[in-house]
Amino acid sequence: MSCSSVTIFHNPRCSKSRQTLQLIREAGVEPDVVEYLKSPPSIAELDGILKKLNLAPLDLMRRKESVFSELGLADRFLTREEAIAIMVENPVLIERPIVVKGGYAVIGRPPENLNELLQ
Repeated sequence: MSCSSVTIFHNPRCSKSRQTLQLIREAGVEPDVVEYLKSPPSIAELDGILKKLNLAPLDLMRRKESVFSELGLADRFLTREEAIAIMVENPVLIERPIVVKGGYAVIGRPPENLNELLQ
């Protein structure tokens, strides 16, 4: 693989996240593994990831998580900054896994989404 390192924002309890990590390793890459529930990204990091994904914050939120409804997020207008701050404070809301390589990122749902990233 080229010199760009690969980082996976990983939840070891998630089967898709484990499958994605396995695919990265099968491609001969040992990624930096960030267990984002234990070590959430900073606001600046998450903002950068969203830009690499070309997604709005709400598009990266797990809407079926109980905290999403507890915070009433479906019924609130959130600015980009507010949504990112909520995800950093409640990392369970961040869709997983996210794989970052250089200026690009993909969500590993399905895990095959990362094939293009690893070429």
